[in-house]
Amino acid sequence: MKVAAIQMVSTTTVATNLATATRLLREAAAHGAELAVLPEYFCLLGRKDTDKLEVREPFGSGPIQDCMSALARELGIWIGAGTLPLATPDLGRVRNSLLVFAPDASCVARYDKIHLFRYDNGQERYDESRVLAPGDKLVAFDLPSRDGKVWRIGLSVCYDLRFPELYRDLRADLLLAPSAFTYGTGEAHWQLLVRTRAVENQAFLMAPAQGGLHENGRRTWGHSVVVDPWGEVLDQRAQGEGLVLANLDPARLALVRRQLPALEHRVL
Repeated sequence: MKVAAIQMVSTTTVATNLATATRLLREAAAHGAELAVLPEYFCLLGRKDTDKLEVREPFGSGPIQDCMSALARELGIWIGAGTLPLATPDLGRVRNSLLVFAPDASCVARYDKIHLFRYDNGQERYDESRVLAPGDKLVAFDLPSRDGKVWRIGLSVCYDLRFPELYRDLRADLLLAPSAFTYGTGEAHWQLLVRTRAVENQAFLMAPAQGGLHENGRRTWGHSVVVDPWGEVLDQRAQGEGLVLANLDPARLALVRRQLPALEHRVL
């Protein structure tokens, strides 16, 4: 199955970001991708945290969801739209949600980010809990690819990469981790984390990311990547918008799990 992890440098305007995402999704489809995944906050990286509240959508309708749904149908591909702000009963908070749209335009999976990022090194300060409400459910779904393989896809978002127990319980063939790592934390830990999560779960991993200097002054690490179950990097993009393309071979997945059956050896 051919996949595309899409790297963006999202702006403070939803319309601009949707236009960029649309162009890159069309490019991914033109390259033959069956599954294309957008980065965390693809639709908005605002000037302040509360900007997310202004563009929230009820689950099931809204311009961001309608755009992604229509593109999935038009292009005939699976789209991981990760992430967008979905409304909660608390008007001061939203969910940071990864939605997956099938080629028939239906939303087949929703994952609300469970672990909320907080970081303070004295110069940079982030606390997602100020405007985000955490999710509480693990989510995986089945994707039947054109080659006849039914892929078990496990969903996660960004900061989740630091919590291995989440991935272990997903029991997936392919892990998705749309992200927006800060430059400093990404430089220190990004490749270590994505390769480790792939190796310890003997799964492919796609991590589309924000990558560059944003309109709001924030700088993100980028390095969108696709990793195989042995930890090998299949493709990666350092900075700037664009595609990371890879072919996921089910035979490779089966070989790794057969030669080193670590998942069968679990005790705890």
